[in-house]
Amino acid sequence: MVGEPKKMNNTASESVIFIEPFIKILRKEFPDILIERMDERFTSKIAFQTMVTAGLKKKDRQNKALIDSISATLILQSYMTFKSGNI
Repeated sequence: MVGEPKKMNNTASESVIFIEPFIKILRKEFPDILIERMDERFTSKIAFQTMVTAGLKKKDRQNKALIDSISATLILQSYMTFKSGNI
């Protein structure tokens, strides 16, 4: 599963120019594995709010890698919930 960045009007965001080539490489390297996409809108905002709620210090909340890691977890969790039919 790969995140799918979209704008608020449901069109592809500017990040797609980086993600599409990555997906092509994945499909070439792993042709037997289904690669699905999952909307990733709002995950960074939710990740940041999670960090605030957890009481992380301002310096820690500015850690882009940590925000990205939490965002990726949220995307995967959403995907797993969707696949289980619990949405």
